[in-house]
Amino acid sequence: MREVLKNIDKFEVRQAYEGRSYCLRSSVSIARPRAEVFEFFANANNLQELTPDHLNFSIITPGPIEISEGSVIDYRLSLYGVSFGWQSEITVWEPPYRFVDEQRKGPYKYWIHEHVFVEDEGKTVVKDHLRYFPVGGALLNALFVRRDIGKIFNYRAQKLLQIFGSVE
Repeated sequence: MREVLKNIDKFEVRQAYEGRSYCLRSSVSIARPRAEVFEFFANANNLQELTPDHLNFSIITPGPIEISEGSVIDYRLSLYGVSFGWQSEITVWEPPYRFVDEQRKGPYKYWIHEHVFVEDEGKTVVKDHLRYFPVGGALLNALFVRRDIGKIFNYRAQKLLQIFGSVE
């Protein structure tokens, strides 16, 4: 298993190849209670705040979006000048502990993203486990995808620390 580790202050992002898919694991400790952090994630509009500006991310699904198991959310974003649609379905919804979104339409053969919220003495550890396989396979992953996904999750962790504060 090949692995790349990025550890900056209060968060960590790991990437690896596991079996027939690529995997990213990320965790960030923030100084807020789990219920408050989960509530932030339960508002689909906050996804835009956690996405780098250069992706031109926008939600297409009319709001307000009530998230629950089976919810489908359509997005539009662009990368390297190419605009594309993305559709996610919430396949697991267990507030305030975890949820899973899976790409139904978009640029990946598959994308399964589990979000876990662990409360520890008043702080929350937000853990992400992403399993994906890009169209274009290993070559495209090596050239672009792995690096781009790592940058997106690093950005996301930094934004969460800005929004909620880090654990000292």
